[in-house]
Amino acid sequence: MDEPGKRPSVNPLDKLIGLARRGGTIRLKGLNDRQFTAVSAGLGLVLAAGVVLAAGPWDSGQRKAETDWAAARSGTGGAHHEPAGPDTAPSAPPVLAALSAAVDNSAPDARTAPDARTAPDGAAAALRTALGPLLKDPALGTRPAAVVIDTASGERLYGQGAGAPMTPASTVKIATAVAALSALGPDHRIPTTVRASADLRGIVLVGGGDPTLDKAALRRMATDTARALKERGVDEVRLGYDTSRYSGPARHPIGPNENIAPVSALMTDEGRLDSTDSGPAPRSDDPARDTARTFARFLDDAGVATGADPKPGRPATGSRKVAEHRSAPLSSLVERALTNSDNDIAEALARQTALAAGEPADFDGGRRAVTARLRTLHLPLTGANFADGSGLNRKDKVTAGLLAGLLARAADPDHPELRPVLTGLPVAGFSGTLSDRFTGKSAGTGLIRAKTGTLTGVNTLAGTVVDRKGRLLAFAFLASGTTSPSEAQSALDTLATTLGTIR
Repeated sequence: MDEPGKRPSVNPLDKLIGLARRGGTIRLKGLNDRQFTAVSAGLGLVLAAGVVLAAGPWDSGQRKAETDWAAARSGTGGAHHEPAGPDTAPSAPPVLAALSAAVDNSAPDARTAPDARTAPDGAAAALRTALGPLLKDPALGTRPAAVVIDTASGERLYGQGAGAPMTPASTVKIATAVAALSALGPDHRIPTTVRASADLRGIVLVGGGDPTLDKAALRRMATDTARALKERGVDEVRLGYDTSRYSGPARHPIGPNENIAPVSALMTDEGRLDSTDSGPAPRSDDPARDTARTFARFLDDAGVATGADPKPGRPATGSRKVAEHRSAPLSSLVERALTNSDNDIAEALARQTALAAGEPADFDGGRRAVTARLRTLHLPLTGANFADGSGLNRKDKVTAGLLAGLLARAADPDHPELRPVLTGLPVAGFSGTLSDRFTGKSAGTGLIRAKTGTLTGVNTLAGTVVDRKGRLLAFAFLASGTTSPSEAQSALDTLATTLGTIR
C-alpha cells in the first residue's frame, strides 16, 4: 500500500499514454530515417518488455494508482468533471464529439466534408495515402473497414466503412470487457461459496460464475468446510451443487466445441479435461457436476464423507456460509480474456454484466446488459448486436468506429477503470494471440498491441500503436469474405505496422 503523501508508482504504459494524450512527441534528434527506425524498434522492444513486466502476473490486474483514482472518481459515465487546461489531457466531451462523427476519409469528398477534421500536421492525408492502397489487398476480402483515432484529441484520422456493421469475431471481447469493467469495476471478484444447513447435515457448493476456479482453490474450500463441520462433530453430509446464478441454455449456439465449455455458474479450470490453460481443449459435458464430484473427493480426503453422488439443488433456508473462494480481480480476468482470447472468461464477463444490470444471466440478458452499458458511455452503437460475449457467434455485429472508439475510451483519463482493456491487449511478437505474429524483421514487433479475431471468412484486428510523432493511435480493421486466414492476417499486420510509420 502507498504511504500517505507519497506519489504512487506509475506503470510504463501509463507514462507513454499520458505523453501521447498530452500531445507529447518522442523526439530523436540527429537521426536519419534508417537510424530512427532502428532506434524506434529498439525502444519498442524495451517498452514492450517493460509493459509485460509491469503487468506482472494475472493477479496484479489494475495497478493501485489507477484503482485509487477509479474509486475516487465514481460515476464518471463520460461526463466532463474538470476543466481541461493547456497542460491537461482532453476529457470525455471532445473525444465523444469526434467518436460520433461519421467521417469516411476514403470517400471522394472526404477532403471537403464539413466534419472531416484533418489534423494540422497532415496525419489524415498521410493515412489516406498509406492505408488506401493496402485496404485494396484481395486478401482482405470484400469491402474491408478501417478506423484510426488519435486518442489525445479523439479525432478520427481515417475511416473507411467506419459505420458498416460487420462480424467482429473475437475483437467483440473488447466490447464485453469495457461493459464489464464499467458495470462492476476493476476490483470486483466472483465468489464461489459453500453453504451448510442449520443442522450441518447438508451442504451446497454454490457457483458464482468464476470459470477460472481451479482444483487448488476447490481443495482449500473443502478443507475449510471439513474443519467447520468437524468442529461441530459432523463427519458425514449430503452434498449438493447450485448453478442457479446463471440461466438459459448452457451450450453456446455453435454447439459442443473445444473452444468453449458449456456456460455454467460452477466449473473448474474452464471445464478443460487436459492440463492446458488457454486455446482449444477437450471439454466437460457437465462442468458443474464434475466440479461437485471433485469437491466431494476433496471432502473425503479431509475426513468428511459425502456418500451418494452430488445432486443439483439450492441451499436450504437458514443456511450459513462455511467456506468461500473469490476469483482474481475483474481487471485480471479482463487482461487474461483479451491476451489469450479466452472464450470462457468472456462469456462469464457478459453474464456478470447482466447480473449487475438485473438481467437474466444468459445470452440474451448479456446482450441487453452490454448494449445498455456501452450506451451510457455514449459510444456509436448503430447496427451493433452482441449475440454473445466471446465473438464465436456470427450474429455479433459491430462497426470499426465502435471498436476504435472503445479503445479510445479505455485511454480516456476520465475512465481509469477501463485501463485493463489496454494492458490486456497482446503485444506483437511477444504475448498471447500475437506471439507468433509480427515476428522476424517486422517493424511492428513490440510496438503494436492488438486484439485478434478469426472465424472462417472473417479476420479482424483492433488495438493501439504509437506513431513516429509519439501519438497513441487506436485502430480497428475488419475484413470479411476472406479466403486465406494467413494472407488476411498478414495484410492486417501490414496495416497496423504502417500506422507506426506515419509522421
